[in-house]
Amino acid sequence: MVNCARQGTLTTQPGIHDRVIRIGCSGWNYRDWRGAFYPDGLPARRWLEAYAERFDTVEVNTTFYRLPTRDAVAGWVAQTPEGFGFAVKASRYLTHIRRLRDVADGVARLGERIEPMVAAGRLIATLWQLPANFRRDDERLAAALGELPPGRHAFEPRHPSWFCDDVAALLRERDVAFVVADDARRPLPDPPVTASWSYVRLHYGHRGRRGNYGPSELDAWAERIRALPGDVLVYFNNDWEAFAPRNAEGLRRRLAG
Repeated sequence: MVNCARQGTLTTQPGIHDRVIRIGCSGWNYRDWRGAFYPDGLPARRWLEAYAERFDTVEVNTTFYRLPTRDAVAGWVAQTPEGFGFAVKASRYLTHIRRLRDVADGVARLGERIEPMVAAGRLIATLWQLPANFRRDDERLAAALGELPPGRHAFEPRHPSWFCDDVAALLRERDVAFVVADDARRPLPDPPVTASWSYVRLHYGHRGRRGNYGPSELDAWAERIRALPGDVLVYFNNDWEAFAPRNAEGLRRRLAG
């Protein structure tokens, strides 16, 4: 076993309607995490196992670039404990090349590859991130939403035109979360609330050096997350210099306090 103490899921408002907050990182396989987050001698094939001893969720971003094999996905499930949750980023072929046009076949292919994760009950959300030059298209969005499989889905547009009431209404009809995204390099409007649950992506801090989130920023995000509706998934995407796992652990401490 790896010498790491796994932290549990945060639960607030205990009772019959428990509210769960999961905090993790966007990916786990980064070379500059060796020594800073993973033990120096730990082979990369065991990094997910080590990661899962510290966090209870991860956002899988490799699926954005290429479809994994079913064996690879089954391996991810086997390397993580019961209760560990995966959020999967949809293929850029669907979001950046097809731009949400005629996505049914691509959605089916992704579903076939991640079926071992779904069968194990470990898929907790699918992320749909759009390119920054993709302007609002309500008709195309509505058609794509109609092709989505059951489960939680989160929508992260990067063009300001999507931040409007009509788009929010389309997402709200299907309980699709409008991602709360933070990036000092790409400021966007505050997203509307569209779902009974919430999805947060923290890309690049405003106050820390080189995209790190400083203590006051983490304090502010803890307060904002407490105010979000329903279960909350939070992922740090500032992976360089091991900022992401450090920031994720810092945010979790604040929310646990």
